[in-house]
Amino acid sequence: MTTKHSIFHAPTSATRTLTSLLLCCLLSLPMLHCSSQSSTQLPSAAACDHEQLRRDIGEMLLVGFRGLTADDTSHIIRDIRQHHIGGVLLFEYDAPSHSRPRNISSPTQLQHLCRQLQTADSTPLFIAIDQEGGRVNRLKSQYGFPPFASAKAMARGGADSVKHYARLTAHTLHTLGINLNFAPCVDVDVNPDCPIIGRIERSFSADAERVAQCAAWWIEAHHEEGVVCCLKHFPGHGSSLADTHLGLADVSDTWQEHELIPYRRLIAAGKADMVMTTHVYNALLDSLQPATLSRRTLTDLLRDSLGFDGVVITDDMAMGAMTQHYTLRDMLLGAIEAGADMLCLSNNGDQYDPDIVPHTIDLIVALVDEGRLAPQRIAQSAQRIRTLKETQLHPSR
Repeated sequence: MTTKHSIFHAPTSATRTLTSLLLCCLLSLPMLHCSSQSSTQLPSAAACDHEQLRRDIGEMLLVGFRGLTADDTSHIIRDIRQHHIGGVLLFEYDAPSHSRPRNISSPTQLQHLCRQLQTADSTPLFIAIDQEGGRVNRLKSQYGFPPFASAKAMARGGADSVKHYARLTAHTLHTLGINLNFAPCVDVDVNPDCPIIGRIERSFSADAERVAQCAAWWIEAHHEEGVVCCLKHFPGHGSSLADTHLGLADVSDTWQEHELIPYRRLIAAGKADMVMTTHVYNALLDSLQPATLSRRTLTDLLRDSLGFDGVVITDDMAMGAMTQHYTLRDMLLGAIEAGADMLCLSNNGDQYDPDIVPHTIDLIVALVDEGRLAPQRIAQSAQRIRTLKETQLHPSR
């Protein structure tokens, strides 16, 4: 700031006093600014940092919502524009109301919904879906979509079969405007009677190397269409005797180290875009916490030992394995401390909360203000997510 003293002519004592007071007031104003503030509002550095913190936290959230369309009155549009969420998650079935459809009724409807979501803001948005095929299939034939085989069925048909369904899935998602598939499932079929993996044919094979190869073909087809893939469920759910949707699953006596082979192979080959955690408890890796909340599992094993530096996303925080044992605040703190970057809030558990995004952001801001989480840790995760979007999302998205 400069003062043009030439505008003062023969100042009197009173004038000099008034001028000094005005200059002191002006010089006491902070000289920092935030890009979203007008030039007449100059917030403090703390306010600037706080705004960026909330934006970074928003980037970490991937959220489910209700609606076959999303207009300006929809809370999900508010969450995209005002809270800068990193992504949305599509479902065919609404669990809290035990009804359908939730987001999907036809190819034309879904394409229009994805366009509404993606164009709501200039920042790229992950539009995610669980489209493995078989029983985990949101794009059902009854809504006009082609049939999609299960992982086990397509692998049984050989390489051509896996590649065919991978291309079909990837092309369908690309056409609809969906850019993130929570697949492939790289759980090894250790226990064929596992209620959530083996029994419903979500695993390619009991052979870990075969799982890795089939997953590689799946990912390659998706990358050709500009669709990001997510490996799941780390560090392995295929040996469990229980379903984490319903409660905590303990794999301490059944998990085998070769369940890490698909992750090891795909990470080394540069094919791992994103990794999803599982809520299983595995005392072989951490005697205190389930994988989603375990620093030993997500940081020491996945990042440091296996060398993964991409985006880690939690499995749905609304699952019984989490909600029966932890508050949302404790889940958020534990997952972020453990090394998770994105937090999956399906809003598709026992309850539906249209304000889950502002509530979650407020909880994490409070954890930062209390000194429980470092803002640098939040910024690190947000940057990983933005980098993945910049490098992997198809230009047409």
